[in-house]
Amino acid sequence: MEENAVVVRMQKRTCVHLAILIVNTIPTTRSVKQLRYLFHYLRATFVIFKSENGNNWITKGICLEALQSAVRASLLVTGGASGLGRGTAERFVRQGARVILVDLPSSQGEEVAKSLGDDANLLQLIFHDKRYMMTVTSAEDVGKAVDLAVSSFGRLDVAVNCAGIGIAVKTYNFNKDKPHPLDAFQNVLVVNTVGSFNVIRLSAGAMGKNDPNSDGQRGVIVNTASVAAFDGQIGQVAYSASKGAIVGMTLPAARDLSSQGIRVNTIAPGLYDTPLLASLPEKVRTFLARMVPFPQRLGQPDEYAHLVQAIVENPMMNGEVIRLDGAIRMQP
Repeated sequence: MEENAVVVRMQKRTCVHLAILIVNTIPTTRSVKQLRYLFHYLRATFVIFKSENGNNWITKGICLEALQSAVRASLLVTGGASGLGRGTAERFVRQGARVILVDLPSSQGEEVAKSLGDDANLLQLIFHDKRYMMTVTSAEDVGKAVDLAVSSFGRLDVAVNCAGIGIAVKTYNFNKDKPHPLDAFQNVLVVNTVGSFNVIRLSAGAMGKNDPNSDGQRGVIVNTASVAAFDGQIGQVAYSASKGAIVGMTLPAARDLSSQGIRVNTIAPGLYDTPLLASLPEKVRTFLARMVPFPQRLGQPDEYAHLVQAIVENPMMNGEVIRLDGAIRMQP
């Protein structure tokens, strides 16, 4: 049995909603149920579905070759309640994607999830060890987030690592005759590096179970490093080490997962208008913005998210680290 369908739906802002369905054969009862599911959830500008198997054509349609389009892709975003993570969640939901936000109970995750509507679910992580501050390092917690994405949306297409911490401590404080606290150094590496790897490894397990698209792709993972991985400043030894490790594992992770059609890339942002910088005095923010050659301002979270979307939509982008920094090179 061969079935063909063309579904057209205009963006919400046009205030026009048009759906045209052409089916060459009378659908089975199962197809009718799937059609209801499709019309309820699909938000695409122009979508064409075609399959020779009457039992799976709608399923493929919902995925919409999801790894080459943000439309209806399902995402897991760590650090999703603020900054770069929130910007990513907001952009993808606007594009019609579905998002699982992962953040701490102390975050504004609940408010952010509500603002994004029905296509965003929130999983607030629980403190297991206050010394580590964030539980992206917990296999149990990240596993719950991955399971929530699969149970809510049927699959996990994209994982974006935005959770992280930073400290400003020199290798040795000669004024106080004290070395850098070892536990503080370990803490930053555990949260930023081990936490990112934890999300990578568990997300990959779920993505490997996805049906591949026409290119053989099953998933995309995007990590967040920093220009500090390349231009670490005084007091950033722990932070730079953690972000440099993320840069270093990008290519081998991409190669490890290539047999399953899972891509891995990393973005190294410069100075961005996130809550961390928002807490600084305006004079300091202005000074930092002037350090950026062009555009001479702080980056916006949506500009980071725009690159995440481009990575998701470009199947040839794999194993790469991309600086997104306005050509800044940080001084010591």
